[in-house]
Amino acid sequence: MSESNLLRYRVVPARPDAHCFEVTLEIPAPETETLQVSLPAWIPGSYMIRDFARNLLSLVARQAGRPVALEKLDKQTWRLSGLSPQAGPVQLSYEVYAWELTVRSAHLDRSHGYYNGTSLFLCVAGAEGRPCQVEILPPPGAMGAQWQVATSLAPDGAPAWGFGRYRADDYADLIDHPVEMGVFDRIAFKVEGVPHWMTISGRHRADLRRLTLDLPRICAEHAALFGELPIDRYLFLTQLVGDGYGGLEHRFSTSLLANRDDLPAPAWPMAMEADMNMEAKTDREATAMEREATPMQAPSQPSEGYRRFLGLCSHEYFHLWNVKRIRPRAFAEQGLEREVHTRLLWAFEGITSYYDDLALVRSGVIDAKAYLTLLAELITRVQRNPGRLRQSVAESSFDAWTRFYKQDENAPNAIVSYYAKGALTALALDLTIRNGTEHRKSLDDVMRALWQGYGRTGVGIGEREVEQVAAEVSGLDLTGFFDHALDSTDDLDLAPLLRTVAIGMRLRPSTSAKDNGGCVERFEPRSSRPDIGVRLQPDSAEARLGVVLDGRPAQRAGLSAGDLIIAVDGLRTNAANLDALIARAAGVGPIRMHAFRRDELFETDVLPEPAPADTCELRLDEEAADAARARRETWLGSSLKSVNQA
Repeated sequence: MSESNLLRYRVVPARPDAHCFEVTLEIPAPETETLQVSLPAWIPGSYMIRDFARNLLSLVARQAGRPVALEKLDKQTWRLSGLSPQAGPVQLSYEVYAWELTVRSAHLDRSHGYYNGTSLFLCVAGAEGRPCQVEILPPPGAMGAQWQVATSLAPDGAPAWGFGRYRADDYADLIDHPVEMGVFDRIAFKVEGVPHWMTISGRHRADLRRLTLDLPRICAEHAALFGELPIDRYLFLTQLVGDGYGGLEHRFSTSLLANRDDLPAPAWPMAMEADMNMEAKTDREATAMEREATPMQAPSQPSEGYRRFLGLCSHEYFHLWNVKRIRPRAFAEQGLEREVHTRLLWAFEGITSYYDDLALVRSGVIDAKAYLTLLAELITRVQRNPGRLRQSVAESSFDAWTRFYKQDENAPNAIVSYYAKGALTALALDLTIRNGTEHRKSLDDVMRALWQGYGRTGVGIGEREVEQVAAEVSGLDLTGFFDHALDSTDDLDLAPLLRTVAIGMRLRPSTSAKDNGGCVERFEPRSSRPDIGVRLQPDSAEARLGVVLDGRPAQRAGLSAGDLIIAVDGLRTNAANLDALIARAAGVGPIRMHAFRRDELFETDVLPEPAPADTCELRLDEEAADAARARRETWLGSSLKSVNQA
């Protein structure tokens, strides 16, 4: 690393109680009298303008001890003027407010510090390709002696898990390594000989040994699919909270936000938990899980919450290939100061969403019935939003910046998720290729071809090149498939495709608001229930409408999102009894409802109708032909090579 053109950053969690990081940037002696610096407007992987510069509280520039004139040019850009090439380096000092506990920004208090580079590091115009050095210092006082550092940044003298100096090849590399600092637990394992770690911040009583059994298998499944692991290290940064969910991918790491109750509970007897806690307390430098990853005996099927957490880990790890290295050309060519549009998010998020749960069953972490439950619930989520009939998945990708990431009460009527429908598109594509090639080819082969042709070489993908590669790999004419799946608003015809792999599918009316479908032994007759087409605001005891579905009885009766329903057929109602009151009053004509809107009482008559068939059930068809059941085993079977635990 050349010292002459090195950009030097220093990060200090100086004021945890005020949630402020202090940052300094030293720029080598400039060749011109002016410089421009800026903060990104968005972070790669999260397609919404976030304007990180709004959290910059102060900015001062000096050269040779003298103040430098600063002029703000726009919401995120500053110009330094009056510089002298002979006066030496330029120093910028600034404070960043950090009080957003998400995977996309920065957070600091007495318990920990976390940041993404897009929130903290000013970019020097024209110097984006220069190498960078980051010195991370501890917070003041006693907490500084207890805290450690977790990051995938390459150390430049810093000890393992310690404060000190780190390096990055350029600005893009600098902002692609989030940093966690504080007191955390960690586990370690290897996949294909590559060291992996997970740090866990936040209070918990999780069975970390179970994680060391399950997580490596999932990671190894993805590595086996692509045929290689293009990293020399990988880090899962996990922040546990009471209620939260999210992840953000990076080239050598991922940031995860999860519900602490979603992690696996300690196994009986409780002595195992006590032993783990004792070891973790007495040896923070190398936890029990790092020193000895003891396989559990006959692990049970993961709980719903743990399955969700493993799916999140799986999703972000798949991004290691798909989007971080196999990238849209638009992302490779444009910067972070404004929106970058692509119609390919169905592939980069949707295909990833398809493989995240598929890897759980292929690796043996969950069984086929559990996987079909996840798949059925996904189909249900898509079917329940009328917006799928208004917006194509390609349009959803393009409009992510202004619609998917800025959802309002009408979003279910107006948009479709490129995650959810993108995953179903990937499922349909996979089964279409398998069926059309007598299972000689699959989406797995397409992903390997994309990796070899684009990911390994760093060449960006054009807007239609995923389709071209799929056609080339399969030898099939997929024009009609992609026209229908990507550019139309018609539902995907999944049932006949699933039958080719001995899986039965049906759509039926829901039995309650909590009925999301799932995997069943057999399709039982179900009676329809009366429905008015509303969704209540979550976490409220009142019957306040959160969503009124387009064209359904409530909308036709003039009800709107935000209305507070207080009575049904003359009886007081709330969130708990609304459905029951509607069911009791239905069948004798319109139902009189009383509601408040803007504190004004009004009444209206609502005529319920049968609930739509929007709830998916799937079943393993064991009466299907042997060939179909064999195809199912191939589809859900593992391509796992090896897992070497540390």
